[in-house]
Amino acid sequence: MSRDARWKALLELLVERGRLDVEEAATGLGVSAATIRRDFDQLAEQQMLVRTRGGAVVHGVSYELPLRYKTARHASEKQRIAKAVADLLAPGEAVGLTGGTTTTEVARALAVRADLASGSPALTVVTNALNIANELAVRPQFKIVLTGGVARPQSYELIGPLADGVLSQITLDVAVLGVVGFDVAHGAAAHDEAEAAVNRLLCERAERVVVAADSSKLGRRAFARICSAESVDTLVTDAAAAPETVRGFEEAGLRVLTV
Repeated sequence: MSRDARWKALLELLVERGRLDVEEAATGLGVSAATIRRDFDQLAEQQMLVRTRGGAVVHGVSYELPLRYKTARHASEKQRIAKAVADLLAPGEAVGLTGGTTTTEVARALAVRADLASGSPALTVVTNALNIANELAVRPQFKIVLTGGVARPQSYELIGPLADGVLSQITLDVAVLGVVGFDVAHGAAAHDEAEAAVNRLLCERAERVVVAADSSKLGRRAFARICSAESVDTLVTDAAAAPETVRGFEEAGLRVLTV
């Protein structure tokens, strides 16, 4: 197992359990205790966990796993959701993409759509996500617009008032939201209030709003609200979503696609 794969596994376990012992982690990953101690020490230096006697605990009260370590979570569901979202977008449209693992997969699904292989432009993509802009900028048929702002390391998203100037001057056909939680009563939400504020502006500038969220995000609340459920036109999720949860969103007026 490579170091990156091992770190990803350790952080996933730590987020899930809140605390890990060296011996427990070594047994679970099939490596030596000395290797796990080194991993914990190096991750602690990056402030991604807190070292304890014999183990580690999550860093801080509210822990958010950085984007580069979240890509393996519900990967197949996210890819199916992404393709379904990409299929909702028409050539020539102006599309807003927030940051996140699912919206990154949406960008990749758009990049391989045959009917978007050419055009002037084939699609206009407005995003505050540096990684999405980086992936799509090499596609000359796509017009890429970055919002501006201050980079947030956990999600690669640009946040802050510098984004307002760009977003106040544009109009979008569709905004595609990646969320931490989406609940009928409490709406779509993110961990960070500045990130939520930029995402909210993207929604306000769009004719229609699509939430791309795997079933683990549904019925969950998070700290910073992006928008109400009534502001969303379509929810695209996976087939594991509970029928009563889907029904609740439909009764709130959303179109729900399960894939």
